[in-house]
Amino acid sequence: MGTENEVKTPILKELAANLRKLDERLVFKQNFDLILREIEVGSRKAALLFVDAFVKDEPLTLILKEFARIEPREITLNTFRKIFYRYVTFGEVSTVETLEDVVATALSGPVVLLIDGETQAVVIDLRQYPARAPDEPDLEKVTRGSRDGFVETLVFNTALIRRRIRDPRLRIEHLTAGRRSKTDIALAYLDDVANPEIVDSVREKIEVIKIDGLPMAEKAVEELITPGTYWNPFPRVRYTERPDVAAAHLLDGHVLVLVDTSPSVMILPATFFHHLQHAEEFRQSPAVGVYLRWVRFAGVLLSLFLTPLWLLVALEPGLLPPGLRFIGPKEAGAVPLFLQFLMAEVAIDMIRVATIHTPSPIATSTGIIAAVLLGDLAARVGLFIPEVTLYTATAAIGTFLTPSFELAQANRILRLFILFLTGIFRLPGFIAGTVASFVFLVLTRSFGVPYLWPLVPFNLKGLGSVIVRPPVAVQRSRPSVLKPLDPDRQPRPVPARKPRFDEQRRKS
Repeated sequence: MGTENEVKTPILKELAANLRKLDERLVFKQNFDLILREIEVGSRKAALLFVDAFVKDEPLTLILKEFARIEPREITLNTFRKIFYRYVTFGEVSTVETLEDVVATALSGPVVLLIDGETQAVVIDLRQYPARAPDEPDLEKVTRGSRDGFVETLVFNTALIRRRIRDPRLRIEHLTAGRRSKTDIALAYLDDVANPEIVDSVREKIEVIKIDGLPMAEKAVEELITPGTYWNPFPRVRYTERPDVAAAHLLDGHVLVLVDTSPSVMILPATFFHHLQHAEEFRQSPAVGVYLRWVRFAGVLLSLFLTPLWLLVALEPGLLPPGLRFIGPKEAGAVPLFLQFLMAEVAIDMIRVATIHTPSPIATSTGIIAAVLLGDLAARVGLFIPEVTLYTATAAIGTFLTPSFELAQANRILRLFILFLTGIFRLPGFIAGTVASFVFLVLTRSFGVPYLWPLVPFNLKGLGSVIVRPPVAVQRSRPSVLKPLDPDRQPRPVPARKPRFDEQRRKS
């Protein structure tokens, strides 16, 4: 088992010795997908090491044909230099000097060329990972707009971002984490916009990750770079699978973290209100965008407080004025109202999980069966009263209105917390649960940024941008909470100069 201070083995001049040491590490007889192809380059012995199915066949074939045409006299002197600069007919090449780097590089996908008599190896990046088409993400669909989305291949995702931001100051740094997995991670930011303190903080947290592997990709990275917040259900980073959303946040001054094998990109820092934005608002006119945003806000508020409030007024009818007494239940039912709501919430989650695990052709049937059995029949036998089904379903719709799946699940836990306190302590419980939840959110931070900004601390301009989707023409400043190096999105309008008196006389 390797250690952090492991001494690396340099590549030896004798090719056979290098191959023996590589065989000790990789055991080629037990790994059918590891290919060791021994060849000759101008009468010099050489070997190609790569992983089957990770390499493009056509470029590799062309390189082998080029090697076959080399005459021994052509590479007698400066062999490595001539092969590297003249005969490796491919754009992405580099060198490594240790056997550990040879192994790590080959297992990542590139082809490694070792030459007898040389203490360096040539790395030829002919990678071709299995990949799907960049289809539109299911969770972030829009009526109009681009239909491409991030995929599981890191270089494809960085290309989608580069396509939208062709700025030489866009930085996409390569990092690696995981002692066994050697997972590729990309850190993306605008060098002249992003706050250097945030960039350095994220980079340092990724570099100090000490774990054997990251099979769960971006979620594992999130938990490792946000220590001490494991039991906080609210997400401190925002996920997106849309390149346009990622590019928009880069221009705001945010930092992106892309993890290989994941189609989700992390945006950080992220506040509570970042999770309530959706690309659809910016693909419609500002007036329509404002309406959609308000509808979404109303749905989120209903998902949080509708069922606890109704339970409160059902248990304390005196809190309602006489004109609203109809809101309460006509009959309480055989099961206490508090337990009815808890059972209904669990039933909703059971339906959702069952739908996820059900094959697509019968998922709709599963939903219909669950709705009939758990809704209609439960009300007929007296397990639920109709009002409980109505309000629980309305709260569930508000949960589905939340653009961020992570925030929707956190709000669900918050609703259950307030519902539980309301059912036990009634009005004091509802007040205590609401206040405790608000204080908890106030104390939450995302990479140094207050989670409830611009509400707490209060920022009128920022809050206006949250409540009203601003037209593009008036979006002149980046969010001040990020402390961007360049605070302006677009130049300020220069006021027209009034003509002097003598100029007016000449014109007249």
